[in-house]
Amino acid sequence: MQHDNRGLPLTTATAEAAAAYDHLITGYLTQRNDTASRLKTLFAADPDCVMAHCMKSYFSMLAFKQATIPTAQDSARAAQALGAGATPRERDHIAAATAWSEGKLDRAIGIWESILRRYPLDVVAFRLAHFVNFWLGRPGDMVSSVERVLPAWSEDTPGYASMLACHAFAHEEAGNYFIAEPSGRRSIELDPGDLWAAHAVAHVLESQGRREEGIQWVTTLAPNWAGAHNLQHHLWWHCALYKLEQGDFDSVLELYDTRFRDLAGPLTLESPDVYIDVQNAASMLFRLQRLGVDVGDRWVELADKAEARIGDCASAFTLPHWMMALIATGRTAAAERMVEAMRAYASGSGTVQAIVRVYGLPIAEAQVAHAAGRHVEAVVLMRPALGGMYRLGGSHAQQDVLEQLFLEAALKAGRAADVRLAVERVAGRQTLPPEQLIGWRKAARQVAVKDAASAVGQAPGRNVVDRVGTAA
Repeated sequence: MQHDNRGLPLTTATAEAAAAYDHLITGYLTQRNDTASRLKTLFAADPDCVMAHCMKSYFSMLAFKQATIPTAQDSARAAQALGAGATPRERDHIAAATAWSEGKLDRAIGIWESILRRYPLDVVAFRLAHFVNFWLGRPGDMVSSVERVLPAWSEDTPGYASMLACHAFAHEEAGNYFIAEPSGRRSIELDPGDLWAAHAVAHVLESQGRREEGIQWVTTLAPNWAGAHNLQHHLWWHCALYKLEQGDFDSVLELYDTRFRDLAGPLTLESPDVYIDVQNAASMLFRLQRLGVDVGDRWVELADKAEARIGDCASAFTLPHWMMALIATGRTAAAERMVEAMRAYASGSGTVQAIVRVYGLPIAEAQVAHAAGRHVEAVVLMRPALGGMYRLGGSHAQQDVLEQLFLEAALKAGRAADVRLAVERVAGRQTLPPEQLIGWRKAARQVAVKDAASAVGQAPGRNVVDRVGTAA
């Protein structure tokens, strides 16, 4: 029996394997690109290490890709075969890995939180619960989890900077910006290369409209990201979002080509269909096109990958982004096949299946209708999903692109009440008024004009939608 560097028992016979496990978990927490290599080192040190098999299962599920689920299930079964000699905490990890690989995410989260009640320093259980709750749209659960655990930690505990990063991001997603920012900045002081902390503060700056400060934040920290995985691409996407809000579209496209969808340069995407990279690319191209910017043929490679992933619904929030690519390239038949595949997937009973059924599928159907010019139908299909589409996962900044989709359909349908609904939704979740947010400015101004006219008993000369246009 060995112990990890937080003092938790680890079922392995050698100090070499324990050190390899610590190296692996440090790589996971700090978003290192060589994490897979670190896992191989652990297996070489101890092929029968229970937590090695659990981590392989977890990493396979973290890919949010249908093709990796069988590996996750095989690894969970391998861990089960070794379970008799494991500690109770490790057996709980085996149960969580099994549940997740079977699509039972709520059960997996419940097990991780049960582990944390007894072992608040189990950073693997914590980090997985934090991350999966995020991709299920549960910021309240993220906050509750980190606030329960953090008192057991100190700056002397290995991984403390990563815990502060999670504290920052959880509170940012809950709208508690004045709690989030200090934790994120302190995490960066402890570890300037922590991408999750950089990400949390980037969100605060975006939500508060501190765009120039956000650009400086990302560009100043970027030299610390050597060897980090593709979360760095997402941070460059945030930088592009600041530039977009400033109207600097040339810089946005440059960042697209050289930083967050860099297919040939120094940040070459090793797996260009990774969910977060696809979301970055598709959502930015959609925003640019709404604003009348020519994006060239950039949609094509995304659409090719989308066709190859039809039927893969493991990442619910990625589905509307795949649809964007298919629709933007006129691949109507492929988009319809993707909808049918989503419908088949949604007939299942897992956690994600239910989310796709209630939120993902109506949005996809609305996308098809909107592309065909059936804008009223698109609005009617999508409206019931608006209140809960955050369950698809993704941050407030990422969810904005779906709200813009609804806004565009409402504008083209000539449905002023739905335009107002969209504007009021964005006003309710932003510290900035919609008229200061690109993509929303014209619609927000025209809703205000209509309100002012109504207040003095005057009907506006034309329908609000006629005045807004489609590039709001």
